[in-house]
Amino acid sequence: MEDSLFTWGLLIGAAFLGGGLNAIAGGGSFFTFPALVYAGVPAVAANASGTLALLPGYIASTWGFREDLRAPKALPMSMTLGVSLIGGALGAGLLLVTPDDVFRAVVPWLLLAATVLFAIGPRLMSVLNRGDREAGGVAHAASLLAVSFYGGYFNGGLGIVLLAIFSLLGHRDLNMMQGLKNLISAVLTMIAVTLYAIGGAIVWKEALVMMAAAILGGYVMARVARRLPSIAVRTVVIATGVVMTLLFFGS
Repeated sequence: MEDSLFTWGLLIGAAFLGGGLNAIAGGGSFFTFPALVYAGVPAVAANASGTLALLPGYIASTWGFREDLRAPKALPMSMTLGVSLIGGALGAGLLLVTPDDVFRAVVPWLLLAATVLFAIGPRLMSVLNRGDREAGGVAHAASLLAVSFYGGYFNGGLGIVLLAIFSLLGHRDLNMMQGLKNLISAVLTMIAVTLYAIGGAIVWKEALVMMAAAILGGYVMARVARRLPSIAVRTVVIATGVVMTLLFFGS
């Protein structure tokens, strides 16, 4: 890595913004992943290290939404977190055996799908005429397993995917969705970074320095986001997804 004040400033700033963005919309890796690649870290290692850096931000932002945090009615919290752990572990294992060029090719398509899903979620639910009814436990478990697998493989856009899935499953309380999104992200990221570390995919100096900034960004923005109108948060999510997708397609 290029060891300069500019590079370190870029990494710290990216972690602060990434932690804050994850708290309100997801997509914090939009900042951390490109910053680490710019600093000379290979793509797979950049993803693994950026994921570790953002982990404390997930924990801090979960605490920021603590008043709103609750499990889906159809799936107890223990099962919600257990499914998230399994999916995260499987996805992390796949990342460790994925070549850098394959990883770069897949990322923008995953982001595109996540952004479109979140944008059309409410309209799709209306078409399906589910109203405010939540889906059953099997649908919740299967959806969380798939999203957690994605999160263990590539953390970028994880929050967007989770919010999209919650919308499709019938949830309408955005603050509850935000709190649960952050908790699930923290849990699956914990198991993922453990496997990344065992697999030697983390650049420790950069990741540890970025952690402190991500903690501050995550907590500050979580408290701010609780006071924002739902439409404002939804707009941030969609805009973030569009920008992330365009940049990764162009990289």
